[in-house]
Amino acid sequence: MPPLPPEDPPPGIDREALTRTVAMVNDKGGVGKTSLVANLAGQFAAAGYRCLLVDLNRQANLADDLGFRDGPADDRGAGLLVSVVAGTPLRPVEGVRPGLDVVAGGARLVDLVPLMVSRVQEQGREAFLALAEVLAPVAGDYDLVFIDCPPETTILTDLALAAARWVLMPTKSDGGGLVGMRLVGERFALARELNPDLGLLGAVLFATGSRSRVVHAEVREAVEEAFGGHSPLFTTSIRHAERTAQDARRLGRLAHELEQEVAAQPAWWAALREGGGGSARRLSPTAASVAGDYRDLGVELLTLLRATEESATGSTIPGARPDQEATP
Repeated sequence: MPPLPPEDPPPGIDREALTRTVAMVNDKGGVGKTSLVANLAGQFAAAGYRCLLVDLNRQANLADDLGFRDGPADDRGAGLLVSVVAGTPLRPVEGVRPGLDVVAGGARLVDLVPLMVSRVQEQGREAFLALAEVLAPVAGDYDLVFIDCPPETTILTDLALAAARWVLMPTKSDGGGLVGMRLVGERFALARELNPDLGLLGAVLFATGSRSRVVHAEVREAVEEAFGGHSPLFTTSIRHAERTAQDARRLGRLAHELEQEVAAQPAWWAALREGGGGSARRLSPTAASVAGDYRDLGVELLTLLRATEESATGSTIPGARPDQEATP
């Protein structure tokens, strides 16, 4: 009896489809991960890019920022959980905004952690490729994919790092955010064993009250310590504007959408004359400044991504940006 022909090897992960997948990561909560994901993707989508957001956060704050909490798009993470369990491609909810699709997070993701613990015990770290396997078949349909990572849940962060091409780290200038960056550095090094293409785009100062050189130097030092001598920091920072942040989450609006509504609302004296000035809650005019920050950051991000794609040889430093020179 002739020997049976060898079975075809299982298809690998299509890393080419994931080349514009960005994981927004910091182990510290409250440093702007979800706000950056929602506002960058929202502005890119408004400019004609097709964007996909994957929410790995059990709190599902993206549902608040994009205004779909408890609506048809909000499955509380059930679809994401089923895809990872079954190994089937993700099924995004389409049209949360024109050109912007979402894989929702939520309370159902609590079941993903024990599932991954069990798989790691059986398969080793290869188990963390589960998200890459279900994201790659759909990621090629989009110009940009953002993964919103939860704080202090290393298993879900490891899933994101094994799927992403790039890491973007928001931080505040306080000690907690900088410590969170160092913890990301540890996960980053482990993730590169599974995902050698993983690179660091850089850090973004979020909701900072200062743009001083001292603050920037402290963040650069923290990134350098976390990532072995490389300290890319985006030029653009997102200013602190508490009232605009409150308006955004309360209304489910993004900064550029608030900017348009601010421009359309009547002047305070006109509203007062019409009898509504004292009772109607007015939107803060700082929305325009915050929206401008996100626009500037988006331009900087796209410029950097294009530079990496056009670079023939890339960086000689694993995980470093091409504009970062080698450090002995």
